[in-house]
Amino acid sequence: MAQIPPHADMMFDAMMANSKDPAVILKRLESLEFILERSFTLPGVNRAVGLDAIIGLVPVIGDFISAAIGSYLVWEARNLGLPKWKIARMMAHIGIDTALGAVPFIGDAFDVIYRSNSRNLKIIKSHLHKHHPSTVIIDQ
Repeated sequence: MAQIPPHADMMFDAMMANSKDPAVILKRLESLEFILERSFTLPGVNRAVGLDAIIGLVPVIGDFISAAIGSYLVWEARNLGLPKWKIARMMAHIGIDTALGAVPFIGDAFDVIYRSNSRNLKIIKSHLHKHHPSTVIIDQ
């Protein structure tokens, strides 16, 4: 049986300690977006893809599963207090990704190019940086 590193438990506790803190929520959403959109690199093309594109290879069902996972970002955005029009825009991104991603072959290429979760994270970040300035990270 594999041993869980001791620091993994501390990281989980830190993430759950202030689960209402916008900075903690943003970090969690950034991690999810990375896993869904950029966690692997396609050999030969040198293009980053994630679980969204890989799950999307399963016809129809895969696209609905990735839409359900991507909807978590929308749910967190609603909990953070984003306006309804931004929520609607985020849902439209997921709808476009699901509808066009369900088309055989063309949809698989579309999943690699159109990153709905990255677009939705950008909407959340812009809102948080405006309304919660403590979430802004200054690059050096």
